[in-house]
Amino acid sequence: MKTLVIAEHDNTRLAGATRHAVTAAALLGGEVELLVAGDNCGAVVDEAARVAGVSRVIRVEAPFYRDLLAENLAALVLSLVQLKLYGNVLAGSSAWGKNLAPRIAALLDVAQVSDVVKISGRGCYQRPIYAGNVLVGVESDEAVQVLTVRTTAFDSAGDVAVDGAPAPVEVAEAGPDLGLSTLLRREISRSERPELGAAKIVVSGGRGLGNGDNYQRVLTPLADRLGAALGASRAAVDAGYVPNDYQVGQTGKIVAPGLYVAVGISGAIQHLAGMKDSGVIVAINKDPDAPIFQVADYGLVADLFEAVPALTATL
Repeated sequence: MKTLVIAEHDNTRLAGATRHAVTAAALLGGEVELLVAGDNCGAVVDEAARVAGVSRVIRVEAPFYRDLLAENLAALVLSLVQLKLYGNVLAGSSAWGKNLAPRIAALLDVAQVSDVVKISGRGCYQRPIYAGNVLVGVESDEAVQVLTVRTTAFDSAGDVAVDGAPAPVEVAEAGPDLGLSTLLRREISRSERPELGAAKIVVSGGRGLGNGDNYQRVLTPLADRLGAALGASRAAVDAGYVPNDYQVGQTGKIVAPGLYVAVGISGAIQHLAGMKDSGVIVAINKDPDAPIFQVADYGLVADLFEAVPALTATL
């Protein structure tokens, strides 16, 4: 039974979430095909064709696919599923995937399974509930399995060998432009730091930093020394210390770096849901009863304004 993975991209390159979704799709058995819908997205198609495990790339181009708006994409996927009889449809559990997949499931009149972290076979999955505190087994007998997969739970699919043949590319017709939504503008934060969702080291700050100036003054030098991405708790984001795309947690980004340094973060359950799968967790907080210490591998009860500069100076 064939599986369709929907590619997330910016018309220039694939998003990392798509490669993780390809790895998950392979666990369902059968061929894995990758849908690249966009506008002038030849570079993405070429990259997609070289992703290991992909048997075919479906290329669909039209100006109204440029911004990957969910309404138009959902209609396209519906037509492809009906035409090619895909048994499974997957997307990464990113903000984009979470917006798209429920629409596809609704059009197909099936129940979606969200945030899958383990696939034992088609129709047999694990997913987190209660902010990640419990893993529940889910069985689905839907004719078409529509899944979003948590990218931190599956390895990223690599590229085929240099001397290997890329997957064939099939050009398909565009679906209708429903005209239900329009992207007015996109504001993208540019940074030389690693991307938060894919970084091997993350330094995050919480409300204990007091303000945005302290956040930058205390954490930026430490992140520079470690070559780390910067993150934050929801409380710090809501207080305006940093932009929303820094947020780690249940309503932010789910990360699982090799090293996660939590500074001035109390450890609310929503934040822990986004980072507790990290390899090594280091927590610095002046409150010895802070919940963050329950998941930390190394905890330091200290004034962060003294401890973090001292740590940075020793690196």
